[in-house]
Amino acid sequence: MTTSEHRIRALPLWKGGVAIEPLRGGISNESYLVTDGAGRHVVRFGRDFPFHHVSREREIMTARAAHAAGFAPEVQYAEPGVMVTAFIGAKTYGAEDVRANRERIALLLRRFHTEMPRHISGAGFMFWVFHVIRDYARTLEAGGSRMAAELPGYLALAEELEQAQTALPVIFGHNDLLPANILDDGSRLWLIDFEYAGFSTAMFDLAGAASNAGMTGQESEEFLAAYFGSQPSTELLRSHAAMQCASLLREAMWSMVSELHLAAPGVDYVAYTAENLTRLAEALERYRLAYGKS
Repeated sequence: MTTSEHRIRALPLWKGGVAIEPLRGGISNESYLVTDGAGRHVVRFGRDFPFHHVSREREIMTARAAHAAGFAPEVQYAEPGVMVTAFIGAKTYGAEDVRANRERIALLLRRFHTEMPRHISGAGFMFWVFHVIRDYARTLEAGGSRMAAELPGYLALAEELEQAQTALPVIFGHNDLLPANILDDGSRLWLIDFEYAGFSTAMFDLAGAASNAGMTGQESEEFLAAYFGSQPSTELLRSHAAMQCASLLREAMWSMVSELHLAAPGVDYVAYTAENLTRLAEALERYRLAYGKS
């Protein structure tokens, strides 16, 4: 029996015996499906990641707030390093599912952005992707990253993409809209994993969902129209295209930092870095063809 299984069995919430099954797919945390006499649950292990600006105390607060607001499964138990949530018998989305359900997701995000602030407690956390990129660059330089020589170019690109942003109201964002963080139980959509959730601009969630799912230009335009309730302006489309590039740059640099600090089972961070840099190059080429270089 592994150390994690021992720790799971020692948690004080189980009814009767437990069956434990690892859950695959996470790229930074360790998760298990646990069945006991009361049903099925998800146990998630995770420590604070200061290099990724991740606080588990804040994540648990946000997960509870998201459940109270009707967006996430119930948090059934939490202690330092462990969170237990109700298991939802739902489909985990892939990129093709996000594209096919883009209008539903846009409406979900609009509600999440506007309703979540009423449920958030404690000190407000601000997620601004361009600050994250700059801070990642400092972490990578200090840590002797193999990508250190590329950092000036990444910072210059981030500056260009930040200048292309249009002013939008401050909202509460999820800020990590990988397809796998969206679940569909057949009647409604759910959101999970709130490590990076915080006050932000809607454009980051909209761009993250689009870039991580590989939406086409037409799909992205329809996605924005569903969210804003009208056809997006040229300024809004440019901002969205630029933020998609920023989202991919942040994901690539997240992986570079993870190369230095994380070792999740079965995860190849070097390959994940390369994958996101390739996607960034493709997105940047599309952006430059459409809008030029500022």
